[in-house]
Amino acid sequence: MAKQTIMVNELTNGVLDPNEPMLGPVRDGGTIIANTAPGCWGPMITPALRGGHEVTKPVFVEGAQVGDAIAIYIKSVDVTSSVVASGNEFTIPENFDGDPFVAGKCPHCGAKHPDTVLEGIGDASVRCAHCGAEIAPFKFTHGYTMAFNEEKTVGLTLTKEKAEEMAKKAKEVMAIPDASIQNPIVTFAPHDITGSISRMRPFIGQLGTTPSVAMPDSHNAGDFGSFLIGAPHEYAIDNETLQRSKTDGHMDINRVREGAVVICPVKVEGGGVYVGDVHGMQGDGEIAGHTTDVSAVVTLKVKLLKGLTLDGPIILPLEEDLPHLAKPITEAEKSKAMILGDHLGMSQYEETAPISFVGTGENLNIAIDNGLERAASVLGITVPEVKNRTTINGGLEIGRYPGTATVTFLAPVELLEKAGLLEMVKEQYNIK
Repeated sequence: MAKQTIMVNELTNGVLDPNEPMLGPVRDGGTIIANTAPGCWGPMITPALRGGHEVTKPVFVEGAQVGDAIAIYIKSVDVTSSVVASGNEFTIPENFDGDPFVAGKCPHCGAKHPDTVLEGIGDASVRCAHCGAEIAPFKFTHGYTMAFNEEKTVGLTLTKEKAEEMAKKAKEVMAIPDASIQNPIVTFAPHDITGSISRMRPFIGQLGTTPSVAMPDSHNAGDFGSFLIGAPHEYAIDNETLQRSKTDGHMDINRVREGAVVICPVKVEGGGVYVGDVHGMQGDGEIAGHTTDVSAVVTLKVKLLKGLTLDGPIILPLEEDLPHLAKPITEAEKSKAMILGDHLGMSQYEETAPISFVGTGENLNIAIDNGLERAASVLGITVPEVKNRTTINGGLEIGRYPGTATVTFLAPVELLEKAGLLEMVKEQYNIK
């Protein structure tokens, strides 16, 4: 029997597999409360995890069928970590086969996806449980350790001494969930930036639905997913399968935060809603490759949208997060436009509302084209029209370098209504 509320404390092994049992089901209109683990760096130094992240086990949504969509309302994101570590990386080629996020191995005994143990602190602390060899596939080129204040409003990067002090209790200060097997990255004690103050604005890096083939979680997007094409490991797929199967849940778009709505495609029965990889803050593009990965308790509400067939996500950000030109036209602006129209002898005016389409691809040019094509398909217009509307009534924004982006613009309300999106958009932006 479907439940109104599902509590999620189970995590994947780094792979989103549609053949694995899901949690739930949760009712249409129900709530998912999830205790999430840090993404990126912790899983990246834990070769027993096979996806580069450690996300929650997917939840089955009652009634969701292939070709539907699920709207996910982000009700709250509560950071539980008090100290984190991150930075730019380089890889250790002998410690993986082809893809350091997916195919970790021991360079000494040859074990694949080996269990590990921590010996001391620092970037040599991750050791093969079988033979004791140093085994982390990644290290920092330049990194930092950051502490948060109790209110979770600011962060401060730590000195070498404080970073090493926190490294000795890394799992505690990162609030690693009990179900997690990741090695806490604070153990590495990076300290290349000290005394820097940053504003916190938490958001969700991984939020979406399960792809239709087994896929490493961090590769459920067009850019990271391209690593799977012809890969020398068991999750290798061809480009056609990648494009058809992925749901682009790994967005790293900083507008996916409390108060936003993400509308996701359903490509397997039940949808399989999952979440993880919450960040403390991130500038557009995540240009370092990584940011402050945190543990967090996330509350989501799900709403089933029957018959809304999508290739990838749509975001309804908070109004303050919209590009300047994509914010709803105000009554004062409408009045000025009508005065201008009267002067010109015009009586026809568009009613519009904001919408944001996610595009992903091997690089940003491909990602932008993907977003433009998705917008055109959903709204039933041409790509050139989407380009014009995005230019005068919106903007392009980078989610993650190398290849996630958003195409955001004011769309005519009749097109949104025809697509079945108008009521949600009006509710999000308080449009009468």
